[in-house]
Amino acid sequence: MTTFRIDPAVADAFADTRIALVTATGLRGREPWPGTVAALEALEQRLADGAWRPADEADPRIEAWHTAYRSFGTNPRRVRPSVDALGRRLAKKGSLPRINPAVDSYNAVSVRHGLPAGAFDLDHVHGDVVIRHADGTEEFTPLGEPDTVEQPRPGEIVCADTTGVLTRHWNHRDAHRTRVTEDSSHVVFVIETLHATRDGHLLEAATEELRGLLTPHTARIRVHHLTPGRPQAAV
Repeated sequence: MTTFRIDPAVADAFADTRIALVTATGLRGREPWPGTVAALEALEQRLADGAWRPADEADPRIEAWHTAYRSFGTNPRRVRPSVDALGRRLAKKGSLPRINPAVDSYNAVSVRHGLPAGAFDLDHVHGDVVIRHADGTEEFTPLGEPDTVEQPRPGEIVCADTTGVLTRHWNHRDAHRTRVTEDSSHVVFVIETLHATRDGHLLEAATEELRGLLTPHTARIRVHHLTPGRPQAAV
């Protein structure tokens, strides 16, 4: 099993953090996912009708991540939290990208609830995973750029396993090695809030929505939560 953990320094700096880990075992990414297709189309239709817009940087959910990014030295208007970048793209283009059913599912949930979401193929994770401050020696290969190697700046918050960095700037961009594809069968999905006291109900709703999209296409689903008080879970 893989253990996910929040480092004590991160837990101290972001004391109201709550992270949902949704683990899908036996995922079937090559069959039709009509529920995900419908969720995406409904979201895009609501935007087109003027009934809804994705959260922007004026929204407290996004502003919290901007503040967090600045605290560890990242300019959030140049390097945006994933949910911010995704919402801006949807507002501009009127549609979300179609990658594969699993990725499309967490993208839909993320932008609908205004919370960052991502996923890792656990078959390509090495050892345990820790959300921590980078020391500057780590290596990161960005999604879609297998020949590129970056080094996070010291103090930047990253998600890392024993081999390297899985996401830079906490949740800005994922690594190529642990990307989720149609052939990924053992995947952990991650949904995050920095303000559980205020937005915990949104996290729960997003988790249940994602579970509902995944359930018809997986053999087993388990849900764990990380908080500063309970900073680790084996998935």
